[in-house]
Amino acid sequence: MSFLTTRLSAVTEGVRIALDAVRSNKVRAGLTILGIAVGVFVVVSMSAAVHGINESVAKDFASTGPTTFFVSRYPISFENCDGSENSCKWLRNPPLRSGEIAALRRLSTVEAVGERLDWSAKVRFRSQELPSAGVEGYSAEWTTISAPEVYPGRAFTQAEARTGARVAVISTLMAERLFGEVDPIGRTIAMNDVPFEVIGVFKDNSSFLSGGERPKAVVPVTALVRYIGARESNIGLAVKPRESVTPALQRDLAIDDVTATLRGLRGARPSQESSFAIITQDKLFETYNQIFGLFFLVMIALSGVGLIVGGVGVVAIMMISVTERTREIGVRKALGATRATILWQFLVEAATLTGIGGAIGLFVGWIGSLLIRNFTPINASIPPLAVVVALGASAVTGILFGMLPASRAARLDPVEALRYE
Repeated sequence: MSFLTTRLSAVTEGVRIALDAVRSNKVRAGLTILGIAVGVFVVVSMSAAVHGINESVAKDFASTGPTTFFVSRYPISFENCDGSENSCKWLRNPPLRSGEIAALRRLSTVEAVGERLDWSAKVRFRSQELPSAGVEGYSAEWTTISAPEVYPGRAFTQAEARTGARVAVISTLMAERLFGEVDPIGRTIAMNDVPFEVIGVFKDNSSFLSGGERPKAVVPVTALVRYIGARESNIGLAVKPRESVTPALQRDLAIDDVTATLRGLRGARPSQESSFAIITQDKLFETYNQIFGLFFLVMIALSGVGLIVGGVGVVAIMMISVTERTREIGVRKALGATRATILWQFLVEAATLTGIGGAIGLFVGWIGSLLIRNFTPINASIPPLAVVVALGASAVTGILFGMLPASRAARLDPVEALRYE
């Protein structure tokens, strides 16, 4: 019990001395705290943003199912491409044709093949206008593959999709901005001055990777091409394999069938590369990691710089503190204080300084995450692990950089220290 009491007393005294140092040396202590706060702020803010992005991407993939894969005219790659066909061979890839899509739908390993085409248009309802809203064209398989939450209203039917009916299912965000409190079902909106009837409202689960949440309308892909002028050559496919007790194997079988069918229809020789791209969710995750790997490196670099700046400040302010309190250290040693006691006291003081900076950085980072959540498409939230890492990193920085001055204080000769003026 006496050991715990002694340690608690040492911690309390170290904290008190650190707070006194902050009050008496505001500039030095302020610079130290600022460096630590910047490092922690960067860690917390970036962690909140990345956590929000990860959650939205996971929801986006979950909505399409883990085995769904995509067929695109162009691959997802980061190769050196200057826009010419020599450096971008995939520019010569032909678009996906209706006959090819029909052939894929007949495959025994495939449950559904959905067409998708992204576009944008000016959308207006009475005096309310969205200059550049997202408009997505889908085939009737949209509800089978993505399973959107449509309420109120309904999704378009197979007949409406086939004939290119001018009907639209709008996102909740578009409904709020165009209609406010007015019921949108049955109302007519103008997309590039072409009238479309609103038949449903859906909850948009788009992730940051797919452009984030924005006012959006979904229409039959045929209507998007016919009335709004979208280029049919950019149509992509989402392929949902049939359910199986071994989903991964079923997905691979479906990919093999789709690949063989398209290559056969296009007359590709065995030695030729495919003139289309098969994109699995694993590939999308890989691309996602490549995109955000740079952000992670920047986060680590910036937080590291902030912590180093704060650590250098800890060394400076603690060295000054040791010099100013040399006589006090001599008195304590003369009264029986051990080297470990002196070392512990100064380490607690250093950790207190960096802990204050960590707490400030954590608070500012929390404010930053709220701003990111409210003013960007990223649903930022601070994961508990980020809080632990941020505060732990600030405390460890104080201990590591405070070790040198604390060791110097512990090694002082009590006789020489008492003579110090």
